[in-house]
Amino acid sequence: MPRVKTGVVRRRRHKKILKLAKGFYSGRRKHYRKAKEQIERSMYYSFRDRKQKKRDFRKLWIIRINAACRLNGMNYSSFMNGIHKSGIELDRKVLADMAMNDAAAFSAVAAASKSALSK
Repeated sequence: MPRVKTGVVRRRRHKKILKLAKGFYSGRRKHYRKAKEQIERSMYYSFRDRKQKKRDFRKLWIIRINAACRLNGMNYSSFMNGIHKSGIELDRKVLADMAMNDAAAFSAVAAASKSALSK
């Protein structure tokens, strides 16, 4: 019985990896083994950082909201507590955008938060 060679299958697999490695530096785009190692690492980084990006944006929004709260005489935690008590259902992304682009509207929300805390 003749032996089976992996010519076509191997070439197809190598081409797939080398296509993914396009744009990498030096041998990491030309040599299969180096490219494969770098692709594995890159895929790990991309998976991990898709989760990390969500954390980073949430941190940024909290920083922006806190800065705007301090301008209105509150801190972040009491502001968020007041918002929840007053029944305002705005998420941190929207609040951070208001803090950056519409200070008057944010001041109104801060005032509603303060009044909910004083009750």
